Amino acid sequence: MKRIIFLFLSLLCLLPMVADEVSAATDNVEAVTAVMPATNVEAVEALQPEAENKSEKPPIFTKPKFSGYGIASYQATFQEGNNSNTFNIRIVRASFEGRILNELYYKVQGQINGNTSTLGSSPRLVDYFMEWQRFDFFKIKLGQFKRPFTFENPMHPLDQGFMSYSQPVSKLSGFSDRTGEHASNGRDIGLQFQGDFLKNSSGRYLLHYQVGVFNGQGINVTDVDKKKDIIGGVWVMPVAGLRIGAFGWEGSYARKSGGEVLSLNKHRYALSAEYKKGDLQLRGEYIHSTGLGFATTYQKPGDANDLTIKTYTDRDGNQIAANKADGFYALAIVPVYRDKLLVKGRYDLYRPSATWLHAKTNYEIGLNFRFCKYFEIQSEYVFTNDRSLAKHNYSSVYVQVSVRY
Repeated sequence: MKRIIFLFLSLLCLLPMVADEVSAATDNVEAVTAVMPATNVEAVEALQPEAENKSEKPPIFTKPKFSGYGIASYQATFQEGNNSNTFNIRIVRASFEGRILNELYYKVQGQINGNTSTLGSSPRLVDYFMEWQRFDFFKIKLGQFKRPFTFENPMHPLDQGFMSYSQPVSKLSGFSDRTGEHASNGRDIGLQFQGDFLKNSSGRYLLHYQVGVFNGQGINVTDVDKKKDIIGGVWVMPVAGLRIGAFGWEGSYARKSGGEVLSLNKHRYALSAEYKKGDLQLRGEYIHSTGLGFATTYQKPGDANDLTIKTYTDRDGNQIAANKADGFYALAIVPVYRDKLLVKGRYDLYRPSATWLHAKTNYEIGLNFRFCKYFEIQSEYVFTNDRSLAKHNYSSVYVQVSVRY
């Protein structure tokens, strides 16, 4: 039985590589530009073999690249009076991307799991954007994509390395935002400018900037209050693998009931630091937010008309509408056996009222095992201290299996 399981996992890892070889053998002899999106860390140029005729123009459209990934998980929570355990299909996504005239990059990505009962978990469009990438120092992106706020938000869910994004990033970057915005995976609709400057002798850029204007309402939703969010960031890279940055966010989130429009301000900033070398990751970020939130999270159409403001109980038992929140996380992911086995730990704090009275802290440790670049198992144990509960402490176990294709 063990031999059969081992053979199955080996075949799973080899199939994509075999498919790549077959595809390469049957491709046209003419060079086709490899499709690779530029990252915020450094510009990544598409590789194109030198044409026999140097005067030959690049193709108008490159061959589209189709890809995706899926994450299945198991979670067990051990909480007095509220134990639970469940299997779950966390994410199944599919995307295609390519280039036009070798300098206009485009991507479309959809999430296809879930149901149609709620806006937050139903199949939906996640990304749809185009970016002009002719110059490293000035790129223009238009469409629906990740907000340029924090280091962690733009990361791929699998490369981020843990069961979920940190609490401050989730609550203050538009995943399950404290404003009551529907689940938007850290994304919005807008226009962004970004670029890299000051290339050193080894060809590595030392300075990156990004700034964008967005609706402020999250994915697949038009603007409500006709105001726009301005989000930007800048970071320096003094040595290879190290980034030190700061971000700012000025905007609002709005709802409309009858003829009344209520806008809640979002004044946010983040301070970030990261060191990454291969599979080694060391990262920490502090995020602060000023602004109220709605009591309900937008999950179904009727929620968009609820203008009730969220309140918290103070030390005297009074209900207060706290307009500040903050959070901090620090993590380490360390390879211990080549690129196959990684040990990880994270301290993850979020204070929804910017006081310790309602603070929630997760202490996490775990192991990630990578069979190959297409197949990985991630596991972790979490001890939670939630001061908003009568009984503060409980623990959880998570295991998730991910496949890239």
